[in-house]
Amino acid sequence: MVSESPSDIEWRTSNAPVAYEEALAFMEERVAAIREGTARECVWLLEHPPLFTAGTSADPAELTNPQALPVFEAGRGGRYTYHGPGQRVGYVMLDLDKRGRDIRCFVHALEGWMIDTLAELGVAAHRAPGRIGIWVGNGPDEAKIGALGVRVRRWVTLHGFSLNVAPDLSHFEGIVPCGIAEFGVTSLDKLGKQMPLMMVDAALERSFLSFLKSLERACKES
Repeated sequence: MVSESPSDIEWRTSNAPVAYEEALAFMEERVAAIREGTARECVWLLEHPPLFTAGTSADPAELTNPQALPVFEAGRGGRYTYHGPGQRVGYVMLDLDKRGRDIRCFVHALEGWMIDTLAELGVAAHRAPGRIGIWVGNGPDEAKIGALGVRVRRWVTLHGFSLNVAPDLSHFEGIVPCGIAEFGVTSLDKLGKQMPLMMVDAALERSFLSFLKSLERACKES
């Protein structure tokens, strides 16, 4: 399904799991076309079949069960993460050449978008100093509910984020998620927030314009 976002950015939603290779090929082609001015910016919401991805900082020692699931070199920043059904993945292809050439601002705004979306769904989430990702809870109950990993090519972004809606959390046991062993992972479902992916998608779309404004404002101030 393809629709228009409030900012005329193409908004794509896939209802069936998308093979990781297919998603990578789409992003590569779309990012090149955005840079050439022949395609619009794009946000793609999807699921993947169960798999692990390795970012550019992945440590092989953190792949604790390499036989459990297929492993893909992602080319994004970060370490190992898991993708699978019940997890909403968002691939964000934006032109930072016109929105502000500041990768740190982009990542910060992306985190804010995830936090705002979770707030709309009744979950208080936060950043954690020194730790990648989006977190819920405090003290011994603190756990990761969202991950980020981005890449920028000629100032066009690719890859993005994932939110755990109702995935099989046991699959995370095959890796050290994002290299952080001291804390667990959680999901909306585990927090008692059972909902279809389409409800999460709607919250992401409602928060999207604020994300763009936050990105552009932060880049102007930096």
